Amino acid sequence: MLSKYRWWRDAVIYQVYVRSFLDSTGDGIGDLAGVRAGLPYLKKLGVDGIWLSPFYPSPQHDHGYDVADYCDVDPLFGDLAEFDLLVTAARRLGIKVLLDIVPNHCSSEHPWFREALAEGPGSPARARFHFADGRGPDGSEPPNNWHSMFGGPAWTRVTEADGRPGQWYLHMFAPEQPDWNWRNPEIGAEFDRILRFWLDRGIDGFRIDVAAGLYKHPELPDSDDPEADARTRDSVNPLAWNQPEVHDVWRRWRAICEEYAARDGRERLLVGEVSVPTAREHALYVRPDELHQAFFFDLLGAPWDPDAFRKVISEAMQDIAGTGSTVTWVLNNHDQVRTVTRYGEPAPAGSGLGAARARAAALLMLALPGAAYIYQGEELGLPEVVDLPDDVLTDPIFHRTGSRARIRDGCRVPLPWSGQASPFGFTSGAEGAKPWLPQPEYFAKYATDRALADTRSFWHLYRDGLQLRSALPQLGEGTLRWLDTPPGVLAFVRGDDLVCAVNFGTAPTPAPVSGTPLLASGPCPAGVLPGSTAAWWISDS
Repeated sequence: MLSKYRWWRDAVIYQVYVRSFLDSTGDGIGDLAGVRAGLPYLKKLGVDGIWLSPFYPSPQHDHGYDVADYCDVDPLFGDLAEFDLLVTAARRLGIKVLLDIVPNHCSSEHPWFREALAEGPGSPARARFHFADGRGPDGSEPPNNWHSMFGGPAWTRVTEADGRPGQWYLHMFAPEQPDWNWRNPEIGAEFDRILRFWLDRGIDGFRIDVAAGLYKHPELPDSDDPEADARTRDSVNPLAWNQPEVHDVWRRWRAICEEYAARDGRERLLVGEVSVPTAREHALYVRPDELHQAFFFDLLGAPWDPDAFRKVISEAMQDIAGTGSTVTWVLNNHDQVRTVTRYGEPAPAGSGLGAARARAAALLMLALPGAAYIYQGEELGLPEVVDLPDDVLTDPIFHRTGSRARIRDGCRVPLPWSGQASPFGFTSGAEGAKPWLPQPEYFAKYATDRALADTRSFWHLYRDGLQLRSALPQLGEGTLRWLDTPPGVLAFVRGDDLVCAVNFGTAPTPAPVSGTPLLASGPCPAGVLPGSTAAWWISDS
C-alpha cells in the first residue's frame, strides 16, 4: 500500500552534473564513483535526493545528451556495477536517485540511426526518425525552414549507400542528435523497456529532457518565425514543441511508475523539463495522471524586481498547484548562467551585489510551497566562469554559431573541493592532472573545505535553510499569504506565523513584521531588513 506521504511534493533535489562533480580515476572527468564518494557531503547539506546528468554511452557531442545506448554506462563514468553501488549507498543515506532520460533525440551513433542510414529511404528503420526528401528540383534544400535550438538549419542531408546526396533528417539540436519520430509506435515501446530497465535497478524516478518535445506537427510545415528557437534559446516553435499528443506519453510513463509503486509502496517520480509560454500550459503537464512535477522556469527568468517575482509566484500557485501537483522551483541548472553572475549584472565585477541577491533568492525559494532543485555549486556561491579561452570550449552552440552568447561551459566548470590551486581536490590524479575544463585561480575562495569552515558562507545558508525547512511544519508543501509591505519589499506568510521577506532594493527598510528571527541571507539588524537581503522569522503579531 502506498504511503500517504508523497515524498516528492516538497523534496529538495540536488542536480549532479556528473562530469564536473568529483573525479575518482584521475582522468580529469567526474564519474559515478566520485558521486558516491560525495554522498556524505550531500547528506550533510540536507538534500532529499540527487538528479544525475546523463552518463550513458555517448560520443559526447553534447555531453551525454546524445545517447548511443540508453541501458548502460559510458566507461568515462564507470559501469553498471558502480551505478548499483551508488544507488545502494544513496538509499542507505536516505537520498533518492533520479536519472536524466533523453526521449526527444538520440545520438547519430545509436544503432537504430546507423541502421536507418544503411537501409535507405522508405525503410522501417528510417520511420523511427524524421527523414524527408529535400525541396527544390534536386532536393538540395531542407524539407522545411525550421532552425535548430543550437543555431543553423534543423535538417542535415545524408549521403546514401550508393554515394549520392539523399534524404534529410531532423535534429532540433545538434546534427549528432537526430530526433525520434514518436508517431512510430516502436519508439514508445522502446522507451517503456528503457524505463523498466532502470526502475528494476532501484532508482526513484526520472528527470525528462525536453519534455514538451517528442511530437512534431505531422505535416512538418514551414514556421512563421523559423529562427525563434535559436534566437531565444527556448522551445517556442509551436510546430516542433508542445504538440497535444505528447501528453499521451506522460500518461503512459505515469502508469509505469504507478505500477512499480503499487508493488512496494515506494513512489517513483517523473519531473519534466517543460518550456511552454504560460503557467496555464505548464499546468497541463502535471495533471494527476501525467508528470508528477515540471520545472517552473519563470522564477529563474524573472528580473530582480518584487512585482515580477510576485507575479510569477502567484501564477504558479494558482495554475500549477491548482492541478493537485506542487510547484517545482529552480534558480539555476546546467544550461543557465550561474545565479551569482546573473543577478549581479550589470553591476561592476566584485561589487558583491550578485552574491547578496543570490543568497536572498535562495532563501526565498526554500520558503516557497512545493519542491526545489539546486544546481551543484550554487550552495558554494560559485560565479559563472566567463573568460574560458575559445580552444577549451565544448558547447555545440559555440561550435555551430561561432558566438559565445549563451554558451553553457561557464556554469559547468568542475567543482572546487579543497586546496589553493587547480584541480582543487576535484581529481585524484597525479600532480598536474587537469580537469576537463580549466578552473580559475579564484575558485580557491569557494572551495568546499573553506565553505564548511566559514559559518557565513553560502553553504551554511543553504544547510541552515534546509534544516529549518525539514524541521518546521510551516514550510514545504502548502500555501502562502502575501503581506502588505513597503515599496521594494516582498513578504509572505507560511502557515500562521512563519514570515519570509525579501528587500529587493539597496537601502535598509523597516522589517514588515516583528517577531523571532530564524535565518537571514545577510547581516540583518533588529527591526531592519537591509537591501538585497531575505529573512525568515516567526511573527508575534
